[in-house]
Amino acid sequence: MSRTFADNQRYIQIAFNHTTTDVLNILPQIPYDPRLIIEAGTPYIKREGIGGIRLIRRLWRGLVVADLKVTDGASEEVRLAYSAGANAVTAAGTAPEETLDFFNQVCEQYGILSMIDMLGQENPLKKLLPLKYKPKAVVIHKGRDEEANPRSIIRFKDINKVRSKYGVLISVAGGLNQDSVRKAYFNGADIAVVNIVKSSDANEGLVDIMNFRSVIPSMLKEV
Repeated sequence: MSRTFADNQRYIQIAFNHTTTDVLNILPQIPYDPRLIIEAGTPYIKREGIGGIRLIRRLWRGLVVADLKVTDGASEEVRLAYSAGANAVTAAGTAPEETLDFFNQVCEQYGILSMIDMLGQENPLKKLLPLKYKPKAVVIHKGRDEEANPRSIIRFKDINKVRSKYGVLISVAGGLNQDSVRKAYFNGADIAVVNIVKSSDANEGLVDIMNFRSVIPSMLKEV
């Protein structure tokens, strides 16, 4: 069992964004693999609170990400995620530089992975340059609302721009499914984020009625 991130390893991150019912029904179907990360998504945490992260930790013995998208009060929010068993926490790239510096520093103190989500940021590298404390991971993110716009794409070109300056893990999120994770890796991502979605959702992802016992091992062949 591994609860640390390896620099030379690719991962699939499965994001739960709905309720604990989904977690209770689906997570036990997902076979453990050190290349899998389970995410407590932002809407899920807003519904279920820190207890929702604890539930995922109880059911999953591997890596857990708390997608808090911290915008202020980094010390308290990182501490809460750590106490709930998260191995990584996200901050929003829209947060002030002071918050991001403090966030990265506090994550380092707690021994958990700091991830800055660049949703809505035109130039992720420009956001990173002034920081005194750099994150351990950067998320190149096309939002779920942006999926409705056919002209909106994942900005894969930002991967090489960030890597030209910093040796961080790169996560890619937005509109990925079991058939498109390969594209994320081809373009240089270390982590491909795939959402659990409802059949009625307009967004791409893994539909909650899938046979996860077979789907996940098939996806891992692309890692």
